[in-house]
Amino acid sequence: MLSYGSYIGGTEQPGHQWIYTLRASAMLDDFFGAIRLKRGLERGRVPLDEAGTDVVGRCATADADDMNVALELAAGAARTWAAAPLERRMRVVEEFHDLVRTHHDTLVDLMIAEGHPRALARWEAAGMLANTGAATRSFLAGQMRYTAYDGPRTLQVRRVADGVVCLNPPQNATVANALLGIWALAAGNALVVRAPRSAPLGVMYALRELIAPALERAGAPAAALSVLCSDARGTLDQWLASPLVDDIMYFGNSEQGIAFGAECVARGKKPVLELAGNDICVVWHDADLDLAAEALAEAFYGSGQICMVPNCAVVHPRIADELLARLRERASAIRPGPPEAPDALLSPVLRPDKFYDVLGQATETGAELVCGGRRLDVRGRPDDTRGLFLEPTVLRVNGLKTARNLDAVRHETFFPLLPVAVPEEADDAELLVAVADFINTNEYGLRNSLWSGSERTVDAFLRLIRNGGLLKVNDSHIGFLPLLPTHGGTGLTGGPGGEANYPILRTSHLQGVSVARGVRPGAAVFAQAGPDDIDVQEVSA
Repeated sequence: MLSYGSYIGGTEQPGHQWIYTLRASAMLDDFFGAIRLKRGLERGRVPLDEAGTDVVGRCATADADDMNVALELAAGAARTWAAAPLERRMRVVEEFHDLVRTHHDTLVDLMIAEGHPRALARWEAAGMLANTGAATRSFLAGQMRYTAYDGPRTLQVRRVADGVVCLNPPQNATVANALLGIWALAAGNALVVRAPRSAPLGVMYALRELIAPALERAGAPAAALSVLCSDARGTLDQWLASPLVDDIMYFGNSEQGIAFGAECVARGKKPVLELAGNDICVVWHDADLDLAAEALAEAFYGSGQICMVPNCAVVHPRIADELLARLRERASAIRPGPPEAPDALLSPVLRPDKFYDVLGQATETGAELVCGGRRLDVRGRPDDTRGLFLEPTVLRVNGLKTARNLDAVRHETFFPLLPVAVPEEADDAELLVAVADFINTNEYGLRNSLWSGSERTVDAFLRLIRNGGLLKVNDSHIGFLPLLPTHGGTGLTGGPGGEANYPILRTSHLQGVSVARGVRPGAAVFAQAGPDDIDVQEVSA
């Protein structure tokens, strides 16, 4: 069994009580029995030697005093680490990448234990590797500094670390999002991470066994990293109040996140917001319909409780019936199961009443239920009273105006529910403009995608779409790629100033530098403008 105390500035500290992690499959098999065991362990009523094999590990909780120590150590380490050469800081990411490969299977197993279906846990691990691979490292190192020469001057535009970055990961994907902090460290910041009390073990393992050794191998100060399992609201309030905190990376829903971002600004902190997605996928009449249906079925992965899955499809009216038939077939093949099962893709949905509210509003407004809509047990059998899973559900909505007024389309739903909007027949050029307006007026903007076999349609789509942090064409909507961002977006996804999020850039700031030799200040002030062409030398790690 894994056991972690608080990790404060490079040392393990005892906690105040233990939070135990039980296998998610044990919860599915006997929910109330598993809860009794968990509470018994945490309250000292069940001896640890009687816990059994369903207990995966435990994490110690931290209090405000522990967090204060972590912040003080981080502030001291940030000054030292920010001054380290970029090459050494980028080495941390390279070492981390290698450690993810080494620990891949254990990392995947921990995510499965915390409830992630096996296939999706492997997808998350693949994202960690793509996000830290050689191509991505090279590109981002080049973004960190640019050097040119103008006569006796060396000119540089560089990015400088903000200082102390605090990271609060979401409950649905704690490990993958906590590990984005590796890029805040590469920028030269110190990092303090809150491991959520609802799922702390994977975060503790990942940062202790992957990031901490990577820092050590690169010669970083140990105090540059702290990881504590603590209360959410109390920790966020403490970060906001602390003069030592510079940036806060916050993951959550848009309503709370936008308000929290405003509070950050009022307290002098830089918010880096990762909020709701509500992505749109467009399928044009000349698309490969089999591949498009396969991509749309990603909407149901994790029961739609992944921010970057398609939340709405817009399908050309000429091929709508044919595509919906293929999508119905794919949706019906996606079944629940214990997270260890190799073919399981659905996760439990704890608030099915909200799903039925959204579904009811849509059907009462005229949407057609294509398939799905039932509660299922872990074996895929209908169970309208106790089923923890929801059947993948497809809606057909005729008209973009009707679609825009549905909650299933206007907001991220976090259910295995895909509304398919079918616009009215129109000239292709006119229709594409209408679809682009539909996407650009989406209040959210994580990523959008298109399926089309026409270069002209693809070019027009790329010219017209301003919404979103990532656009993908004829590709998996959720697949990770080297170089491209995995997070970030516009509107209610990233808040004011939101865009594609490379954390190494979002947790640093631009600074211009001029180093001159033999320059007379007076001559520099009153000299005529020099030539436009200067000797440029781009420098990368």
